[in-house]
Amino acid sequence: MAGKKIAIGVDFGATKIMAAALDKKLNILSRVKIRTKAERGPKDTAERMASLAREAATSAGFDLDDIGYVGVGAPGPLNPEEGVILSAPNLGWEKVPLKKMLEADLKVPVVVDNDVNMGTYGEYVAGAAKGKMLVVGIFPGSGIGGGIIIDGKVIHGASGAAGEVGHIIVDPGGALCGCGRRGCVETVASRIAIARDIIAAGIRGQSPYVMEHFGTNMQKLKSSSIAEAIAAGDKVVEQIVRYAARMVGLAASDICNTLSPDCVVLGGGLVEAMPDLFLKEVYKGIQDFTMPAISPYVEVAVAQLGDDAVAVGAAENARIFLKEE
Repeated sequence: MAGKKIAIGVDFGATKIMAAALDKKLNILSRVKIRTKAERGPKDTAERMASLAREAATSAGFDLDDIGYVGVGAPGPLNPEEGVILSAPNLGWEKVPLKKMLEADLKVPVVVDNDVNMGTYGEYVAGAAKGKMLVVGIFPGSGIGGGIIIDGKVIHGASGAAGEVGHIIVDPGGALCGCGRRGCVETVASRIAIARDIIAAGIRGQSPYVMEHFGTNMQKLKSSSIAEAIAAGDKVVEQIVRYAARMVGLAASDICNTLSPDCVVLGGGLVEAMPDLFLKEVYKGIQDFTMPAISPYVEVAVAQLGDDAVAVGAAENARIFLKEE
């Protein structure tokens, strides 16, 4: 950081923004977060993000001049070279030059990359995939995001959007996906898809705990609520989640057959709420559908960094991108 003392890593999502101050060894010195409120528009959100970055620095006991650079993990396909968010449907944003906006405010270099890329990279540099050669990250949540790391480099592809694991098709005649196609794994294994199937089961009288405590309101059926229903004995809920996790394993097997990774790391809200279930079912899906010559070399691991993964990955990615010492 050329005399600077800290980096700022930012996890920018549809519902929250978290900023962390990190030292050169990627130790987190402070964390601060706010609600995103993307409906206020990109300008307001960028201003609040910059303010949060400053707050992270001061919360860690540093001056603003101590910030060397800022790394951001942001949703949606984007151009990492220019730091432009190309499309973020959950935010209602198109072609937003986030890097330029933050640099004008903070007066330090800013590097912007996809949030799940950064979560995967965080696990590669400091978490469950540390030291691995070829890492595939799969993060089931409201959607299903993914990232690919090869020899320490985040793979973006020609479009900048490589790693869209959630849009591997597992059922060509299946449900309509938000991307406009049918049968993507996101349509059967995202939290939204799981909640849809659980509520349908509840209406049939098959998930009594869910109906009693959460009703048919999908907004209330969060990952922790689904785990709670399974623990309370809703067997059909458990069957629905296990099937979804197996479908994630099926999608992962396509990547394994293509890239032969040595590590598939699982993160996101659903995995954090039900780590053992997802680990077991995704592993079995990979074993069942990956070529026998490849499957023995694939380790499946649960992410270790939790909410810190994106911030850690974004900070380290910025360091590498900017060629900082």
